[in-house]
Amino acid sequence: VAAVSFLCGLCVLAMAATNMLRQRKQHLVEARIGSFLAIGAVAGGALGHQMFQAVKAYTGSDALVGSVQSLILAVITLLTLLYSALLRERLPSYHMNRLPPCILLGIGMGAVSSFLGIGGGPINLAVLYFAFSMETKKAAANSLYIILCSQLSGFLMSCIRRTIPHIRVEYLAIMVFAGVIGGAVGSHISRRISAGAANKLFSGLLIAIAALSLHNAWKFFNA
Repeated sequence: VAAVSFLCGLCVLAMAATNMLRQRKQHLVEARIGSFLAIGAVAGGALGHQMFQAVKAYTGSDALVGSVQSLILAVITLLTLLYSALLRERLPSYHMNRLPPCILLGIGMGAVSSFLGIGGGPINLAVLYFAFSMETKKAAANSLYIILCSQLSGFLMSCIRRTIPHIRVEYLAIMVFAGVIGGAVGSHISRRISAGAANKLFSGLLIAIAALSLHNAWKFFNA
């Protein structure tokens, strides 16, 4: 599980970096708010890394850690789907711009991203919709910025604390390469579809992620 989380984190980091480079001319990232969130995400990324190591040490079971990660991801994904599909138009949204709340939200999103090793995109988007009234494409760009900062922080923590798990170099190369290609393909699609189509695609992916997470949790639980 530690190797999977580390590889997934680097894959997501490569994807986020690729997309941020491609989107730099579109000015979708809110400079002030994005920077506050990124500061929090850096601290949250280090916190999420510590949480993962603590849970791993406490349980002493890779299968249990994997089931916890999968269940948390499934619950977050289903709640995000519920909010995005049913509650987003019914609940008020806000325009937060003060430093303390932005940093606290960044810490929370960064911690989830680093602990799960998958970027935490679904919860990032829901928070950005609700707290900052961002439309889908702008929320996605700011989410990538947060993910980039949190995953980079988690990776540096692994290097500093020497908790990098044993991994096969070819797996690392393949996943980083796949992250770069996936980031390029995702950026290409994002520029060519409407906000409505992006929302439908997002909902479909949330259902797929939730189903896969529940399947993984069941497999880990029965391992």
